[in-house]
Amino acid sequence: MKIIKFILLSLLLIIIPNSVSGQTHHDWSYNLSIYELNVRQYTNSGTFAEFETHLDRLKELGVGILWFMPIHPIGTQNRIGNLGSYYSVKDYYGINSEFGTLDNFKALVDSIHAKGMYVLMDWVGNHTSWDNSLTITHPEWYVKDGNGNFTPPPGTNWTDVIQLDYSEQELRDYMIEAMKFWITEVDVDGFRCDAVSFIPLDFWEEAIAELKNIKPEIFMLAEDDGTEYQTAGFDMSYGWGLYGFGEGILVNIANEINNANFINGYSTLENTNYSSSHYRMYFTSNHDENSWYGTVFELFGDAAEVFAVLTSTFRSMPLIYSGQEAGLDHRLLFFDKDEITWQPHPFAEIYKSLLHLKKENKALWNGNEGGQLQRVLTTNNPAIFAFVREKENYKVFGIFNLTDSVRTFTLQGNLYTGNYRNVFTNDSILFNENAEVTLPAWGYRVYEIGSGITGIEDETSLPEEFILYQNYPNPFNPGTSIRYAVGSRKFVSLKVYDILGNEVAALVNEEKPEGDYEVTFNASALASGVYFYNLIAANYTASKKMMLLK
Repeated sequence: MKIIKFILLSLLLIIIPNSVSGQTHHDWSYNLSIYELNVRQYTNSGTFAEFETHLDRLKELGVGILWFMPIHPIGTQNRIGNLGSYYSVKDYYGINSEFGTLDNFKALVDSIHAKGMYVLMDWVGNHTSWDNSLTITHPEWYVKDGNGNFTPPPGTNWTDVIQLDYSEQELRDYMIEAMKFWITEVDVDGFRCDAVSFIPLDFWEEAIAELKNIKPEIFMLAEDDGTEYQTAGFDMSYGWGLYGFGEGILVNIANEINNANFINGYSTLENTNYSSSHYRMYFTSNHDENSWYGTVFELFGDAAEVFAVLTSTFRSMPLIYSGQEAGLDHRLLFFDKDEITWQPHPFAEIYKSLLHLKKENKALWNGNEGGQLQRVLTTNNPAIFAFVREKENYKVFGIFNLTDSVRTFTLQGNLYTGNYRNVFTNDSILFNENAEVTLPAWGYRVYEIGSGITGIEDETSLPEEFILYQNYPNPFNPGTSIRYAVGSRKFVSLKVYDILGNEVAALVNEEKPEGDYEVTFNASALASGVYFYNLIAANYTASKKMMLLK
């Protein structure tokens, strides 16, 4: 009888599919962004426990995936700096005691999952620290120089680590089992795989197949830009052509080497070279960029904000590095303690608006679930990059001035026409064909249809012939943007007054044709306080309040 029961049970296991066998990461990653977590620098103590106090804030920001930089013990032999590099791994099964314990990490992962977010671990499979126990138990797993000595990865200056040899099958088996441990014991949701190009591609094919066999919905991120990783089983790769290693189109635009047309060419190549199901990761910073190449303000100057918005609405998944939402303005030390300064910054509200929009508007979803980027042509294509992304009844329309000068231009075609909500001001706007737009230097607009964040149902909800919008950001220091719409050609006056009614600035005082306009008000010479701006156009008069906080 026991034998019969065993046979029946075996047949049932064959016939009945695993309840998660049909799942993939697409079931949960389709509308998410990714946030890189530098545990050491995140808080004063640099521990898992103190970081956990930030989870509610990150959830409110709209973060979907938390990528932990390596959390393993760090080698001491040939260590650089006082604390060493995260990427000098001493024990693949261990936890850096500076952060906490394995139980602390398990509890943190559970808390992250309970808040609807996901966890990726950084996996450093190419090299280990000089004092990793594998150097004693399996020295044959390492590359040796001509004298039989361990050696750093070839072509690098990584003197604190030594190269593993993936011609050894036992090393491959060990590494796969170690990765499985973090899936089965801690329930992580995937891995960001470091320096993947140093490791044979067939290892990744084997490893990913085995990992997805035990957890089909895991997410695998390759630190590389190559097209081959999408067929090796990786779910996302780096968009280094847009920006990476201090180079790329964004840096060249900021330095006036490239223009907006290069963004369009890059997008076309992305669509050609990568399948629509494969995600690409775009960013303006990460741990390498910040520490070795500079902050976004060093690299991009006044273009930092517009590039943050562009990479958050481009064709796939955006990355935010620790502290970017707080306006991180210094290079974090890589080998020593250097705590992030958490402060209010306009980037926080910008990222919050965009990450929540990504969750709610299908046009911005990742891979096949989202809408393909289509360029909207203008009368100044070298300066202006405009696009729509559309999926079902959802649509996002972005307009970006990628120059350091004010630009007035006319939108062409009809890809963009319709009634929209301004993502940042919540105002309604109607775009007809041949609409004229003015954007300040490095200015941008993002409009959307369909998210449900604010409904735009019919033209009865559209603005009047003339309209004055709330400035953004508000409060501000020292600059803010003021937008207004002119329904027909009229003489327009836009002035700023202090709380006593004294005129402090005349921003516009001329005839304007129909169109949507924006001016920048710089209050660097003024004191903190409440100010009013007033628009007069024919019989239309409107005033709004803004606050300068220094």
